[in-house]
Amino acid sequence: MTHPENDQSLELKDLEDKLDQLIEQYNSLKNENNSLKIKQEELVRQKAKLLEKTSLARTRVEAMISRLKAMEHGA
Repeated sequence: MTHPENDQSLELKDLEDKLDQLIEQYNSLKNENNSLKIKQEELVRQKAKLLEKTSLARTRVEAMISRLKAMEHGA
């Protein structure tokens, strides 16, 4: 014969264990989320730098093409 107090104690212990697991999962996901946000911010900065470099390179190439065309028409 089981005692209702033992059953309640086991249920309470089970709930405490589940709550501990949920807290652990929450903390793990929170840390992962923070890490991903930091990585995303870094990738956004890198993308902006690459876009700036690409734009600068495009401007320089266009300027060279214009000079070559001018030389061609001047020659």
